[in-house]
Amino acid sequence: IWVQFFIIHDDRIGRELADRLVAASRRGVECRVMFDQVGSKSLPASWSARLRQEGVLVQSFVTNRQFGRRFQINFRNHRKLVIVDALVAFLGGLNVGDEYMGRSKRFGPWRDTHLRVEGPAVAGFQLSFLEDWNYITGEVPPFRLPKPSVQTLPSPVVFPVASGPAEDWSICPAVYLSVINSATRRLWIASPYFVPGSPLFYALCHAAIRGVDVRVILPQMADHLLPWLSSFTYYPKLREAGVKVWRYQPGFMHQKVLLMDDRIAGVGTANFDNRSFRLNFEITLLVDDPAFASQVGQMLQADMRRSRQVSTQEMDNKPVWFPLAMGIARLFSPML
Repeated sequence: IWVQFFIIHDDRIGRELADRLVAASRRGVECRVMFDQVGSKSLPASWSARLRQEGVLVQSFVTNRQFGRRFQINFRNHRKLVIVDALVAFLGGLNVGDEYMGRSKRFGPWRDTHLRVEGPAVAGFQLSFLEDWNYITGEVPPFRLPKPSVQTLPSPVVFPVASGPAEDWSICPAVYLSVINSATRRLWIASPYFVPGSPLFYALCHAAIRGVDVRVILPQMADHLLPWLSSFTYYPKLREAGVKVWRYQPGFMHQKVLLMDDRIAGVGTANFDNRSFRLNFEITLLVDDPAFASQVGQMLQADMRRSRQVSTQEMDNKPVWFPLAMGIARLFSPML
């Protein structure tokens, strides 16, 4: 069992995870756990110590661990990944914390999307985990190919996308640009943060101008003030181009989902912002399958029914200080 999360809390769900890893280790299962040191800064050392005493291998991910490495505290491993027996992988927006289970008084109901994957694509997720583990330990765990199976029905074509600042090329924005520029009918995006760089932002606008139904679903509630404020600065151009913006109402929406036409859908950890595209280590799965795209489309339609479409007068009704706050937040957009 290989477990990797950006955030792990020592709360109810965090202790439940630890209990299950301890039980698995006691019955002879090799267990490895990796978490980001920044995202999991509140995780006490006792949580990891208990697992290590039971034979679970636990590591924290930090990019400036090695002496002499340039200042890299801004890079974070944002991946959320669980791999079991090299056969099944889980990925998406959920971290390990009670708030992700809807137990937070501050956030209330939590809206997220996670994915279960089986088959040959699990090998791609293994490689992502192995690279991260090797970076922080120097060790290369054994790579296990999924057992081949004979299928009589066609299966979806899936494409694991592991991206991060250590890559020679900016893979994540390149993939998103390709999908956006290929859209002919609809392009729906759900993300908790909307702070894209210029190429992605104008690709969205140009898609709407050429007649694509472009919709962006964002949360009404703010968990981080600067990116929430910065997202409003994009409204005028989005409105001019014909992009429709929706604000999800009940609780907090944290899912990262992309839908293109009736064919391509993506679920993963990457937000639609500069941080995910340039600074974070992320993992996303694109699926080329009309049946899956239809399910994702129905899911997003249900989310829009729980959302409020932003009107053209949205910015006109804001208090006088709001544009100033937006502008200040936009100054930090390359780092958000």
